[in-house]
Amino acid sequence: MALPPVLSSIIGWLRAGYPEGVPDVDYIPLFALLASQLTDAEVAEIGRELESASDPHSGEAIRQAIVNVTNGKALDSDVARVRARLAAGGWPLAKPHHV
Repeated sequence: MALPPVLSSIIGWLRAGYPEGVPDVDYIPLFALLASQLTDAEVAEIGRELESASDPHSGEAIRQAIVNVTNGKALDSDVARVRARLAAGGWPLAKPHHV
C-alpha cells in the first residue's frame, strides 16, 4: 500500500537528511521529533517504511525506538541535533534549534 503524500514527503526528507541511512543512535530522537508533529499511526507507518528499507538489526532498532519514545522521553540535546540535521536536508517541520 502506498504511503499518503505527506508521509512520502517525510520519507523523502529523511533520506535527504540522512543519505547514508539513519544511524541507530538517532532513531529515538528522530521518532520523538516525529511524534511531536504526527499521530502515533503516522509515526508507526514511517517506522515500517524505514524498516522495509533497512537490515534486520536496524528494523529492530526502529521498533525499539518507537517503544522508547512512547514510554519515555528523548534527550532534548539529541532531538535538537536531529532537528538541525533534518533542517539542513530541507525538513520543513524542523527549524534549527540551539540548545
